[in-house]
Amino acid sequence: MTSSAAPVSVPVPLPRSFASDNWAGAHPEVIEAIAAANTGHAPAYGGDPWTARFQELAKRLFGPEAETFPVLNGTGANVLALQAALPRWGAVICAGTAHINIDETGAPEKTGGIKLLAIDAADGKLTPELVAREAWGWGNEHRAQPLAVSISQTTELGTCYTPDEIRALADQAHEHGMALHVDGSRLGNAAAHLGVSLAELTSEAGADLLSLGGTKNGLLGAEAVVVLRSGAASGIPFLRKIDLQLGSKMRFISAQLLALYEGDLWLRSAAHANAMAARLAAGIEALAASEAGAGIRIPYPVQSNAVFATLPAEAAARAQRSFAFGAWPTQPDLYRLMCAWDTTPEDVDELLAALAG
Repeated sequence: MTSSAAPVSVPVPLPRSFASDNWAGAHPEVIEAIAAANTGHAPAYGGDPWTARFQELAKRLFGPEAETFPVLNGTGANVLALQAALPRWGAVICAGTAHINIDETGAPEKTGGIKLLAIDAADGKLTPELVAREAWGWGNEHRAQPLAVSISQTTELGTCYTPDEIRALADQAHEHGMALHVDGSRLGNAAAHLGVSLAELTSEAGADLLSLGGTKNGLLGAEAVVVLRSGAASGIPFLRKIDLQLGSKMRFISAQLLALYEGDLWLRSAAHANAMAARLAAGIEALAASEAGAGIRIPYPVQSNAVFATLPAEAAARAQRSFAFGAWPTQPDLYRLMCAWDTTPEDVDELLAALAG
């Protein structure tokens, strides 16, 4: 007997995008891992073998104290991690450009009940000197208490913290009784650029909490909160449910994280995206040096899969007829161009040709 069900329609091909690495599809190896996990019944809410295996993997990646909690998205990971680390009167010091400050619609403050103390940082990176501007007022009942520092790795401007820079921030935070949280949405890109391990950028550098990214590096939709140091957070099992981040069929989330981090997929994908960004940056710099390059420059170091470039309006508009990307909100002539795990050299070269006219 043949099925009368209508065939699944195939959408029209979409153009390549440089708007965000979130626009990329899921890596085929991740889809295979999800399909492999789709067998029979398994305990819900994290009682499955895939989640148990990811817990053990986290200890190998980040150290024996590591405890991990898979969640549904990056904003949820950040809110959950910070909420678990702070009392209701706590505040978090972060860069003004931090994702938690400009891209999460106030979720840490509105959902997490956490005051953010944002500091201008020219390259998106905090330093102990910058943190000191807001690291004061402990015991003053009229001021939200600075009890954590949060850094984005990579930053929203595409720059990377080195292990030494993270260690300096961790030492300062711990000296004042504060925790250090790493928003690692693009942690893999930073590790690939610097040639270091994930642990060297987190647990070994003194960080206490990590939002471990996955979706921007080829997952269908999976992130995790990793408590790197025992006692750095409390109540996460309850808060994860309260914050709407407890997946009932968690095996499919954990299977994705295993596919990315159990082998070298995270590194292969991040390194490729970084390489495409380097190719794009080189092409833009060559264009800037040409007769047609007036007004074109790259203001920030290209240290990940992001390229920021100032572009003449006509060049940007011409390229946007074929490729999606947008202006940075705070500077109309500054554009962010993001490469992903599936960006090809041909994509990059076609974008450069469109910019050149």
